[in-house]
Amino acid sequence: MSAQPDTSALGPELSAGDAVNAVLASFLGWALDAFDFFVLVFAVPAIAKEFGTDLKAIAFTITVTLAFRPVGAFVFGLMADRYGRRIPLMIDLVFYSIVEVASGFAPTYTWFLVLRALFGIGMGGEWGIGASLAMEKVPVRWRGVFSGLLQGGYSVGYLLAALCYFFVFPTWGWRPMFWIGGLPALLALFIRFGVKESAVWEKKKHASWGDLGRGILGQWRIFLYMTGLMTMMIFLSHGTQDMYPTFLKVQRGFDPREVAKIAMVYNVGALLGGISFGFFSDRFGRKRSMLAGILLAMLMIPLWAYARTTPLLVLGAFFMQFMIQGAWGVIPAHLSELSPDSVRGFLPGFAYQCGVLLGGSVAYIEAFLAEHVSFSHAMAGTAITTFVVAAVVVAFGPERHGARFGEDRPALE
Repeated sequence: MSAQPDTSALGPELSAGDAVNAVLASFLGWALDAFDFFVLVFAVPAIAKEFGTDLKAIAFTITVTLAFRPVGAFVFGLMADRYGRRIPLMIDLVFYSIVEVASGFAPTYTWFLVLRALFGIGMGGEWGIGASLAMEKVPVRWRGVFSGLLQGGYSVGYLLAALCYFFVFPTWGWRPMFWIGGLPALLALFIRFGVKESAVWEKKKHASWGDLGRGILGQWRIFLYMTGLMTMMIFLSHGTQDMYPTFLKVQRGFDPREVAKIAMVYNVGALLGGISFGFFSDRFGRKRSMLAGILLAMLMIPLWAYARTTPLLVLGAFFMQFMIQGAWGVIPAHLSELSPDSVRGFLPGFAYQCGVLLGGSVAYIEAFLAEHVSFSHAMAGTAITTFVVAAVVVAFGPERHGARFGEDRPALE
């Protein structure tokens, strides 16, 4: 992929090296953000035991993290459209790294809950800025592939969390896993010296806060649609991931190392799926590719939740995440294309995180249902319901496949 970024509408030509650095920075930022989130997912039973509470209470901290993500998207998204993509992204990386380390020192459940809420603010700010920075620099014809790669950072973060759980948790426990989460702060240095500001933002930036506010309010219709879409996508992703390690331990009886190995397998599937479906979306459209991923994922539910043997269970988990994260791989490109240039730092990220707020309760819902039925029934029932609704939302939504950023065109045609 040696093609130069398509910058015909932007004036000075950008270098391929700058585009690569922007994608790399955004990918690593999202990967390390996801790592910091998923170390908690693996340690739910251990944290509950240390704080003298139950699984549902720790699952609630996951919900709180997700609920506070819109705050970060709002604050950092506004900064990204007013002051550029780079500086807000660097501030956000340092902020959530500090909070993650502090989570490892939490003395009580209450402190831990507050710190996870603050982490949610940092986590919510990263995606929208990183996605806009990357999508505004890559070639139009490869936007879907890079979109899948960027979103694949989430799966890589999950994979890194599984590796951390495999090597660190059995010997040192859960707290050092959070301390390792301070590493993203170093990425700010790479962005500072290796990534240039977005030329699209330079051309389309608002002259004042009032002008920016009016630009955002004028896009309320597409914002509502994107929020609904992301609500269902959150139910799909977090509903099939967040409580799955707990399901493997509690219902299937796997030990921590076995759980980590299975998580590594299905996150490889997730990464491959994101890139594959991103590639398909460049050729067949964003909506068709997302629908294919969602519908194929429905076929994986029996293996994913009810397989009688370990090999079949692992196979089901692999293909479930291949399909679900395949559909998710299209999201950075799809939301970026639906958004006008002048509010792209704010609109996709804030809609994404509002979707997180509305759909982030899925881990708590599954934990609650699992107290009354088996984990398998709780997760499978949640999955089939959300898959059907998500397919409808995608099918009847808009699309701007291949939109050329930097040109004076409306958000929707």
